[in-house]
Amino acid sequence: MTFNSPDIDYAALSPIIALTVGLCVVLLSAVIRPLRRTAPGLTLVALATTAGLLIWHWDDPTTLVAGALRLDDLAISISLIALAAAAFAVLLSVREPAAEQAGSGEYHALLLGSVLGMVLLAQATNLVSFFVAIETLSIPLYILCATNMLRERSLESGLKYLIVGSLGSATLLYGMAFLYGGSGATGFAAIAKGVDAAGLVADPLVLVGIALVAVGLAFKTSIAPFHQWTPDVYEGAPTPITSFMAVATKAAAFAVFVRFFLVALGPETADWQPALAVLAAATIVIGNVGALGQDSLKRLLGYSGVAQAGYILGGLVVAGEAGVSALVFYLVGYLFMNLAAFGVVVARERESAFGDDIRAVRGLGAERPLLAWPLTISMLALAGMPATVGFIGKLYLIEALVEGDYTWLAVFIAVGSMISLAYYLRVIAAMWMRPGGETSGAPAIAGAAPEADPVDPGAGRRIYLVGPALLAAAATVFFGVIPQPLVEFAQQAGASLF
Repeated sequence: MTFNSPDIDYAALSPIIALTVGLCVVLLSAVIRPLRRTAPGLTLVALATTAGLLIWHWDDPTTLVAGALRLDDLAISISLIALAAAAFAVLLSVREPAAEQAGSGEYHALLLGSVLGMVLLAQATNLVSFFVAIETLSIPLYILCATNMLRERSLESGLKYLIVGSLGSATLLYGMAFLYGGSGATGFAAIAKGVDAAGLVADPLVLVGIALVAVGLAFKTSIAPFHQWTPDVYEGAPTPITSFMAVATKAAAFAVFVRFFLVALGPETADWQPALAVLAAATIVIGNVGALGQDSLKRLLGYSGVAQAGYILGGLVVAGEAGVSALVFYLVGYLFMNLAAFGVVVARERESAFGDDIRAVRGLGAERPLLAWPLTISMLALAGMPATVGFIGKLYLIEALVEGDYTWLAVFIAVGSMISLAYYLRVIAAMWMRPGGETSGAPAIAGAAPEADPVDPGAGRRIYLVGPALLAAAATVFFGVIPQPLVEFAQQAGASLF
């Protein structure tokens, strides 16, 4: 017998190789004394190199590793979102206590490890690569959430995320086992053939498998009622990691959500669409109502992220090219909207004794207009106000839903946006309509004093904090006024799946 070696497309695998090499180099920098301060720079180089290699393969779809991965425009667009969120987190992590306590090399190596999992997840077209990628994504995040070891809430968030994430992964794996048993295949395309031959409704084994996989993905994307971990983990984790998780994890999980339901379950679209539509509607309502009473900006953005996941899920419900294009557009817009907000939250956490409490932004319009404007634009965009990318994104989703005969879900998006104005405008009012001068007092939050990080009065003026927030806010407005470049980008990403 002769052994036939598989063909390996190193050019198409180059983004994954670049990330893996970058991860190893950054980790080694932790033990080589002259390189210990270079971890952030090396991380940015690895991210930029990976982004360049991904763009090199734009509009050149390729199947990799015997069909386990597929590098197409959808995978590239989602990977670029994850890379941008990671680069932003690196900048926000400069002088971050969590990075110093965990060790800069270890901290940034874990960040790159999670990004590697996201890039793999965006390309996964097989149950095995799907599960390996989601664990590669998740395990570094469990550790990163607990890296601020002097804060009880950080350790608590890491433990909560570990427990809930493990439960989600176990549910996902159990569902995959059922699917394999029912279809006799692990590849998404082969599963589609097996399901189509047997009939989805006629096979309880496949039905249970699909339900369990959907629940596992719902945990990862913060879809109600599997969202309970989100506000607690967002609040306790170091804020740069929260900003990264809020966007990148959601984008990568939605990428495989789309591939799984539209490729593996494409022949049975009519059977799963109504269930996902109900989940989307419930998520929109629960997320927006949950955010109404929050004083912590990170918890508020956590519940906001739950509602946003409901909006994004609407793009999948449409189950067509228009829906996927709208989903990608909104994810890119969400990247800019969310990062503008978290950049300001990080700055105020470091220069205010109130941490991430809403009192930290009182009077910000008069004291720090360069911080107040990005947060204002972010809040307006997340609410879906005109002249922002959030408005265009929701309009795009609503149009796709109406064309796909899900007008009632489009109405939920509109109503949810109106509810969200109550808490988004509350933040804006605190910045522009409340007196300031409360940034240097003793912490007024019960239990905050023992855990409070040292206050840095000049944090809100540092370019590595203010610059990214301003850039994200500018992109939010630019693509709200001139959306065509982003529309074309999203349409090409959506078309690559069909």
